[in-house]
Amino acid sequence: WLVIDRKVYDVSKFSKQHPGGSRVLSHYAGQDATDAFVAFHNDKSLVKKYLKSLLIGELAPDQPSFESNKKKSLLEDFRELRCTIEKMGLLRPNYLFFFLIFLHLLVLDAASWLVVWYFGISLVPFLVGIAFFTIAQIQMGWFQHDLGHFSVFRKPKWNRLLQILVINVLKGLPASWWNHLHNQHHAKPNCFRKDPDLNMHPLLFSLGKKLSVEVSMGMAGEAKICLQLAHYNVFSFFSLEKRRRSSCLTIISTSISSVTVYILLLNQEEKVVGKH
Repeated sequence: WLVIDRKVYDVSKFSKQHPGGSRVLSHYAGQDATDAFVAFHNDKSLVKKYLKSLLIGELAPDQPSFESNKKKSLLEDFRELRCTIEKMGLLRPNYLFFFLIFLHLLVLDAASWLVVWYFGISLVPFLVGIAFFTIAQIQMGWFQHDLGHFSVFRKPKWNRLLQILVINVLKGLPASWWNHLHNQHHAKPNCFRKDPDLNMHPLLFSLGKKLSVEVSMGMAGEAKICLQLAHYNVFSFFSLEKRRRSSCLTIISTSISSVTVYILLLNQEEKVVGKH
């Protein structure tokens, strides 16, 4: 059960069909999920249609809708700030900006191979090619991040398609895997055992007094959690891609293109060596 706008919903069965994954909902079991619900769903009128069948009651008038460890004043300030930002139009995407971002990362990616292809594989062209390629890959990561947040296009479908192109085809990683982990990160940012970004490196990034104490008191337990998480990520990747053959094919295409370019560069090197 979870709370949205003081209404209580039973999402036990629905969690298995939830587009954002069941873990995002389970992280809010017995808690108020109003702010997360608002942040994750752009078309709230559509989502509320599904909520009607899940409604089981409302909170009592004297029952607070926030946890005891949260301050009501901070929640009210946050919600007021969000309303102000929406009214100012700061959440509306600039299509020209994102188009130029996409264009420049494609140019950098192509330039990384063309420099080596045209100038040869000596040290300077090789280092320049590496610089172009590295910058392109980093920019692709941030661009697909915005697409994963549905921040570029108004329709989720177009965000998903372009994200698959960027992360699957150009970077060789599954979008479904990234979204699965990143949704949890933003649902419970920096919450120990719920934010996958934090759980992956608990010994390196244990900031704050409470988290540091928790980590230090359970080293063996946390190591086990990390191993389980890594095990889950690896095997869930293969199980997911069996059901999503198109995603698997796009990832394989990245390896094929890289190997093809590598073979072409080797042939070029052999020609240069043969001339000498």
